[in-house]
Amino acid sequence: MKYISEFRRSELAQGLITQIHRQSKTPVRFMEFCGGHTVTIFRYGIRQLLPKTIEMVSGPGCPICVTANADLDKAIALAQIPGVIIATFGDMLKVPGSDSSLQEAKAGGADVRMVYSTMDALKIAEDNPDNAIVFLGIGFETTAPTIAVSILQAEEKDIKNYYVLSLHKLCPPVIKALLDSGEVKLHGLICPGHVSAIIGSQPWEFIARDYAVPCVVSGFEPLDILQSVDMLVNQVEKGRSQVEIAYRRGVCPEGNRQALKLMREVFEPRPALWRGMGGIPGSGLKLRKKYQRFDAEFAFDIRPSPTREPAGCICGDILRGVKTPADCKLFGKTCTPENPVGPCMVSSEGSCSASYLYGGGFE
Repeated sequence: MKYISEFRRSELAQGLITQIHRQSKTPVRFMEFCGGHTVTIFRYGIRQLLPKTIEMVSGPGCPICVTANADLDKAIALAQIPGVIIATFGDMLKVPGSDSSLQEAKAGGADVRMVYSTMDALKIAEDNPDNAIVFLGIGFETTAPTIAVSILQAEEKDIKNYYVLSLHKLCPPVIKALLDSGEVKLHGLICPGHVSAIIGSQPWEFIARDYAVPCVVSGFEPLDILQSVDMLVNQVEKGRSQVEIAYRRGVCPEGNRQALKLMREVFEPRPALWRGMGGIPGSGLKLRKKYQRFDAEFAFDIRPSPTREPAGCICGDILRGVKTPADCKLFGKTCTPENPVGPCMVSSEGSCSASYLYGGGFE
């Protein structure tokens, strides 16, 4: 199949649904890790199409959602420093920090600009040599190589006013932390497609090997998700635990070697804070010493306000798969996309946002 429409054909979907119903005998709980998968599942009502034997839970695969308030407060504090221009992807603007948001900081006079790529941020730095431009490095392994390239280009062009606040997250360590916690018993995992396009399928092998949890790397269309569920059910019913790729048009076992090389050239692992999960060793990225002059945390005296979580928000529990948006007393009442209390309602990939827009299917 070559076109998106082919991955949404109803007759093919019905065939997969029938096969899943026929094959699924064992009660299971599958987690889709990626926020993009979560949106597809909600948008196309996939939960409602699956047999009662299959429970789907959403994981911490939304990079905006998992950004801890302590890190968001750093970005807001940076925006308050005279002469600093904050460049960020759009979803970050509305995420509430402890006391405000980047959008509120912008309304108060801070120079906060939405960009679509790191190259946009570099252009702002070139056009504003008297200002310090800080790009917010939010995202998983998918975005880290592009930010690495921006730093290499800034060095090559001798751009001295470009900085990155590295809030990147690495996915395999957080999945290990989830499995180690034992909070949610999982029988299968739908692994993220975009992340796997960079790192490959090999980094997920520990899940099947050490935890006996089947894994399938999925694409983002309805047929991708249904095929991945079918493959997981097949593994469960046959007593297998392997890593399989359903998204072969985008993922190979070894990943994108050039992207990995760029990421490893510029960054090295470090502990990172995850919303709802706290600190996880080796799950973040920091700039290597060679590129430390581009690191906003070293270049500026950042003094964020004391960190606090929004009252009543259970975003952290939702990200761990312990609760659903329907369990939140704020959902759809005081917390809406127009007036979000937590990041799961802000991000387009957040579970709360997807559930609000398309309906949850939690009954």
